Amino acid sequence: MFRIYTQQPFSVIPFSIIGQIGKKIRIIQSGVWLLLAIPLWLTTEAIAPQVVQAYTARVDLLIDRLPEESYDNVLRRAEAAARATTQRSFDQDILVTEVSVIISAQNQGAIAPILSLEVSRPQWKKRPDPQLWSNYFKTARFLLLFDQEMTTNQPEAATPAPQNPNPEQPPNNPPPADPPEKQ
Repeated sequence: MFRIYTQQPFSVIPFSIIGQIGKKIRIIQSGVWLLLAIPLWLTTEAIAPQVVQAYTARVDLLIDRLPEESYDNVLRRAEAAARATTQRSFDQDILVTEVSVIISAQNQGAIAPILSLEVSRPQWKKRPDPQLWSNYFKTARFLLLFDQEMTTNQPEAATPAPQNPNPEQPPNNPPPADPPEKQ
């Protein structure tokens, strides 16, 4: 009827040999995948290269007012600094596509932005003129106290003192009232 074998009739391969063959098969599969992946990667890079990461260079500059310098001279120096900074930014890094420069001035401890320049590389190549691409802050002259200085430097108009024909009599000015005392 039924026979029970303690040993199977076919030859049994020991597990260590199967493990070695399995490792070789996995190594061969990995090698095949690598051999297929490298040409595929090269093909995709040749067809669609990576996009270059361009960026905007942002620069903030602070210039000090020189003694006895007018606002117009400060503004001219700011334009020259903006021009030099913009050109330097484009020359130093080829990935820079736009430059944004903010020039602030300092006068008597007051600091305010006086101009802002924003320009792209093609615009700058066509016309490298900072006046064309700059926005001027109209209130900067007031914030930097340039107008106030002009009014304080002018001599004040002399107010005539009240004439007292009789120096022995006190003037007609009433004495200041004493403040009411609190109870």
